[in-house]
Amino acid sequence: MSNKQPAAQLRVAAIQQPCSPDKSESLATSERLVRQAAAEGARLIVLQELHATQYFCQTEDTALFELAEPVPGPTSERLSGLAKELGVVLVGSIFERRMNGVYHNTSVVLDTDGSLAGLYRKMHIPDDPGFYEKFYFTPGDATFNDGRNGFTPIQTSIGKLGVLVCWDQWYPEAARLMALAGAEILIYPTAIGWDVTDDPAEQTRQLEAWVTVQRGHAVANNLPVIAPNRVGTEPDPSGHSEGIRFWGNSFICGPQGEFLARGNDSDECILSVTLDRQRTEAIRRIWPYFRDRRIDAYGDILKRVRD
Repeated sequence: MSNKQPAAQLRVAAIQQPCSPDKSESLATSERLVRQAAAEGARLIVLQELHATQYFCQTEDTALFELAEPVPGPTSERLSGLAKELGVVLVGSIFERRMNGVYHNTSVVLDTDGSLAGLYRKMHIPDDPGFYEKFYFTPGDATFNDGRNGFTPIQTSIGKLGVLVCWDQWYPEAARLMALAGAEILIYPTAIGWDVTDDPAEQTRQLEAWVTVQRGHAVANNLPVIAPNRVGTEPDPSGHSEGIRFWGNSFICGPQGEFLARGNDSDECILSVTLDRQRTEAIRRIWPYFRDRRIDAYGDILKRVRD
C-alpha cells in the first residue's frame, strides 16, 4: 500500500448488474464490468452486494450454505488478482464462511497491489418476507479482536473507505461512526428490490425512501456516497412468492447529497464520476455540523427505548 498523499481528484465507479444462479457466470460479468470501468479511468470500483450469486435469502435452505467461502478463498483471490492487474482499489462482496456454523455477509476491499486492505462484515441483519438474512448471516462483531469498533473505515492507498452493506443504509448511527473515524467516502453495496405484487405507488415510495436516506447520510456527514444495487427479477425458489424485482437505481452522490450519476431500474451499467476530495473540508467549514454536535446530550442514544 502506497504512503503517498491521495490525489485531490479521484475517479470512482459503481457496478450495477444482474446475477446468475451460476457463480462463475456472475463473476465473469463482474470482471468484465470492472475491466471496463478501469479502462475508463476508475481508481476505485465498487461491486454490489453478493454479486457472485443470485440473492439466495428469499428462502431458508441449509443446502445454500454451500455457497459460502472463506476469506481468503476462491472469489476473494480472483478479485485480488483483478485489483492487482488493473491497479485499482476494488470493493467486492462475499458470503463468508468464517468457521463451522458462523457465516457473514462480508465486503472485501482489495488494494492496488492485490492485498486485502480490510473487510467489513454486515452489522445490521434484516429478517423480512423474501429477505431471510438472519438465517444465513451472523452480524459483524461490534468490536474487532484488536479492539477496533466494528464501524471502522478501511485504509487503502486512495484513502479511508467507510464500507457498510445494504440494511446498514437505514441507520444514521453507522454512517456517523464511519465519518467520526475519518471515512472519506461512504460505500453501500446493496441487493434490494420490490415485491412484484406491490402496487406502483408503494414501489415508488420504497425506492425514493432508499435513495433519500442515503443522500441524507451524505448531507449529514459531508461525504460522497457510492451505492451500487443489482437489477433483474429473481424467482423465489420456494414458490411462496413471485420473487423480487431488484430495482437498480444505483447512484453516486456528492457531499451535499447532489446526484453525480444514477442508473435505471433495469439495465446493467457502470456509473463513473470524478470526486473532488477537497469538497468535504470546504463544506465542513461553512456547514460545521461536527463542530456543533452536542455529544454531552446524546447518552440516551445507547438505550433501546427511552421509556
